[in-house]
Amino acid sequence: MKKVAVIGLGNIATRHRHNLKLLFPKVELLVMSASGRVVKENIDDCDGIVTSIEDLVQAQVELVIVASPAPFHAQHSIPFIKAGIPTLIEKPVTTSVDDAKAINRAIELHQTPVSIGYCLRYLPSAQKLKALLDNGVIGTIYNAHIEIGQYLPDWRPNINYRDSVSAQKKLGGGALFELSHELDYAQWLLGPLDVKHSILRSSAELALDVEDMADIIALTESGAVATIHLDFLQRKAHRQCSFIGSEGRIDWDLMLNQLTLTTATETSVLYRDPRWDKNQMYLAMIEDFIQMVEKKNHTCIKFTDAIRTVSFIDKIKQKINANGDIK
Repeated sequence: MKKVAVIGLGNIATRHRHNLKLLFPKVELLVMSASGRVVKENIDDCDGIVTSIEDLVQAQVELVIVASPAPFHAQHSIPFIKAGIPTLIEKPVTTSVDDAKAINRAIELHQTPVSIGYCLRYLPSAQKLKALLDNGVIGTIYNAHIEIGQYLPDWRPNINYRDSVSAQKKLGGGALFELSHELDYAQWLLGPLDVKHSILRSSAELALDVEDMADIIALTESGAVATIHLDFLQRKAHRQCSFIGSEGRIDWDLMLNQLTLTTATETSVLYRDPRWDKNQMYLAMIEDFIQMVEKKNHTCIKFTDAIRTVSFIDKIKQKINANGDIK
């Protein structure tokens, strides 16, 4: 790998630049802001700044990571896909089903390697959990409870939370899009979900123009009930998931990277590594994408899965409009 690019200048783009340099110390790394503006500030892990996608295509970059705000993902990624340049798109893939389908049409036409940045699938406890559920360790699954919450003003202490992407509708903010990791892994682990009821709320405390709380009830194809709660309000970060089955229960603590199995006779910790460095997820994701580019065995997120997540969010919002639930 000799020349790569990252679109965007936010926190996740900074992480990706750093990781690309870790993996490929001699690589030439080019950067473009999401708006294409002339960048005057110093950018870490950067060998050159450009102001247009055309410049990057002409520079013949071998790989690009699109880490701009989600509403711009289609316009930023499609030119690379058309040029045959492997493209890793940050989550969520887009904020509209139409944009996601437009990207998919480009992929199908040009057969360019593309994956989506749902890095939680590379968490060791997530991979262990997937194997356990697939092997029927807890029998028939009846219920799944998924919850994530973290106080938005604490996410990025260096900026006012109201100025963040997470807080702005025009930039793809709100709990559904910003916390869509949970919506991705829910369907990765359980299969397609059918939304039955949803409530979105915006608290007076944060005073955003997007939802800072989301509650969803959905059914799996086998009839299991999944309840999902997302929020920007919990003062202590919380990220847990539980699966209840005919033969037992598995509790997944994502903060501790831990899995606990409870049966009729005992409770046992199946996996635990709280000291695991979460950046390893992002490194593993890039390395896996390289495997995909080189046509080797890989576990990259399928684009159809990314479309399914955006479609799921769209159905959640449709259900609210149909039911007249709290806005």
